[in-house]
Amino acid sequence: MALKGIVIDPGHGGTDPGAVSNNLKEKDYTLLISKYMYDRFKALNVPVKLTRDTDVTLSPKERTSKVQSFFGNGKDVIVISNHLNAGGGDGAEVIYALRNNSNLSKKVLDEIEKEGQNIRKYYQLRLPSNPIKDYYFMHRDTPNNETIIVEYGFVDSPKDDVEQIKKNYEKYAEAVVRAVCNYANIKYVAPANSNYYTVKKGDSLWSIANQFGTTVKKLKEINKLSTNVLKVGQTLNVTDIDEVVPDEYLLYTVKKGDSLWDIAKEYNTTVETLKNINNLSNSNLTINQQIFIPKNEKTGIKNNIYIVKKGDTLFDIAALNGITVSEIKELNNLKSDILQIGQVLNIPSKSTGEINYIVQKGDNLYTIANKYDVKIDDIIKLNKLSTNTLQIGQVLKIPGSTNYNTYVVKKGDRIFMGNNE
Repeated sequence: MALKGIVIDPGHGGTDPGAVSNNLKEKDYTLLISKYMYDRFKALNVPVKLTRDTDVTLSPKERTSKVQSFFGNGKDVIVISNHLNAGGGDGAEVIYALRNNSNLSKKVLDEIEKEGQNIRKYYQLRLPSNPIKDYYFMHRDTPNNETIIVEYGFVDSPKDDVEQIKKNYEKYAEAVVRAVCNYANIKYVAPANSNYYTVKKGDSLWSIANQFGTTVKKLKEINKLSTNVLKVGQTLNVTDIDEVVPDEYLLYTVKKGDSLWDIAKEYNTTVETLKNINNLSNSNLTINQQIFIPKNEKTGIKNNIYIVKKGDTLFDIAALNGITVSEIKELNNLKSDILQIGQVLNIPSKSTGEINYIVQKGDNLYTIANKYDVKIDDIIKLNKLSTNTLQIGQVLKIPGSTNYNTYVVKKGDRIFMGNNE
């Protein structure tokens, strides 16, 4: 579709406050949402207009007349009327005109859902007195335009809509911008410091997951993807992918010249173990790719690892881990308190009284217990073992030590249980 322009309509205004509850006034938030959206479309060089940019009263006729005065009444004009709902429900919904299909509305709700908002439905509504006409004047009196009414949530919701609207209205507005760009084939560029990634030529879920230190599975879950197929220009939410690395692993960032063999040798493990742990189908690596490495007697567990998320500060991270800012800065050779999203920090760990052991070929529970001078029954209890069969790369917790180490289980290993085997 060759788009002529977009008209954004902040619902209500002036003497008409719209829905009011829980210190939420519809006319105020529709204006905030609409002005944010207007600025974003302008930044993307999309022709865009607002029906109001201040708290003024507009009659239905004045409102729809303004809509059609900007770009006309053609099919190449998208009209977005922004609203908040009332009635005790929860979640976002979109109403589209009888003359239009549901494609745009579906895209809008899909994108809003990515921002954590509950989704109700997208639908059409007919005028009871004349079912061939739309229920809402905004649909009826903007003939031919692609007009949608977006309800971002309920001001009187008994659930979480109220706080979500207050905190996340800009995210929801950005979601609509993304949806419109996708629908109208407009090149979308995420705003600065955005939590979204725009797919480029040659990208794959695997390469993007590696870039952000996550997994393909996590990316698919966040973005509700059913396949691994990506399109150039597609946007992916990477808001919540940063996680603390599991205790039994180190996180290693691949450098120029690295190979799996070199890394395995350096960290006293095997290529096969690294491939299994990281779900690698081959031995190819890319610079800045992040892979998990099992902790063992060489790597130890003097430190845990934390990946910096949006909004994190050294103070927050220190408090979360029960340590001081100075300890983090000293361990990571930090010269300032400034952090970058995705930055990997070593975190001094407290003594756990346990170690991790990754079982290797030739080991059984007896030899492992003997090595660490602990009881077989204690290992069984700590790991909740119900079988004497071990898996390659399996991590066993060993009681009674001040640090974790790791040991990799190899094919054919069995847990020796003495008289209980």
